[in-house]
Amino acid sequence: MSFLTLDLNLLRVFDAVMTEQNLTRAAGHLAMTQPAVSNAIKRLRESLGDELLIRTAYGVKPTPRAEALWPAVRQALAALEAAVMPETFDVSKAQATFRMAMADATAALWLPSLVRSIEKEAPCVNIRMVPLTTREPRPMLLRGDIDLAVGFFPGVAAQLSYETGSPIRHERLYSGEYVVVMRKNHPLAQGKLDLDDYCKSNHLLVSFSGRAHGLVDEALAQIGRERRILLTVNQFFTAGRVVANSDLVTVLPKHLIASTGAAEQLTWRELPFQLPAVHLDMLWHERDGRSPAHRWLRKNLENLSATAQKMVPQRSEASEKMERIA
Repeated sequence: MSFLTLDLNLLRVFDAVMTEQNLTRAAGHLAMTQPAVSNAIKRLRESLGDELLIRTAYGVKPTPRAEALWPAVRQALAALEAAVMPETFDVSKAQATFRMAMADATAALWLPSLVRSIEKEAPCVNIRMVPLTTREPRPMLLRGDIDLAVGFFPGVAAQLSYETGSPIRHERLYSGEYVVVMRKNHPLAQGKLDLDDYCKSNHLLVSFSGRAHGLVDEALAQIGRERRILLTVNQFFTAGRVVANSDLVTVLPKHLIASTGAAEQLTWRELPFQLPAVHLDMLWHERDGRSPAHRWLRKNLENLSATAQKMVPQRSEASEKMERIA
């Protein structure tokens, strides 16, 4: 193969297919027919002497050669795009609709400020919220069901940090801690909470899937303990209401207590065992990475993360003193 005879348009098609991981979606992105995209990939295969993309039940899977080639192609195309199409983005005139997935508690904390920002800066931008019912939002992003996911996705961000060629991008917005939450006049609300009393209590678990087993149960199993989960719910708002009006206790990220709608009726104690930090990550697809409107949205969410951290409830000096005495 001679580079002088290589049709550079094929690299643009290759980039779109690698980004979408699907020939049909790539065709829609390029305003081409699916057979035309297939033919372009076939020609590129013949030129490079490699299969490049292997069909699977969910789309296409890149070969090692394709994964090695894509970063260079992506960088070159991005440089060309920046050279021939300088950015002239005016957020006040931008017309865009974004589909976002968040848990109810995260949405309750962040959406009011985001809406105020849109009303002030981007009056033609719309947000459509999609229920987040999983800790693995990548399939939703790959299918194009959503444009952005914000939440706690254990292991996903770490995995993406080591993957090469993945079209999913991520950014950490916030890191916090889990605490035990209960009503203010709960029998365990005074003094330091010990492990025996914690395990003897009846528990509420926020579970998107409804499965009565979570991170807390895994941590307890490692030290030979267990708890009774009397109730599972799939919303943090519901969790706050139930705990505020019962003797159930629950474990929540501390920064989400304010979103339960019952923060004034609740108190919290430190966990009597160790749990990893809870991270709030933002995930999106590479196909949206270059969109000025999408970048504006992500920048707003970055700014909102600082605001959300200010809403984290703090213990009073008197409460901390009582715990030290206890």
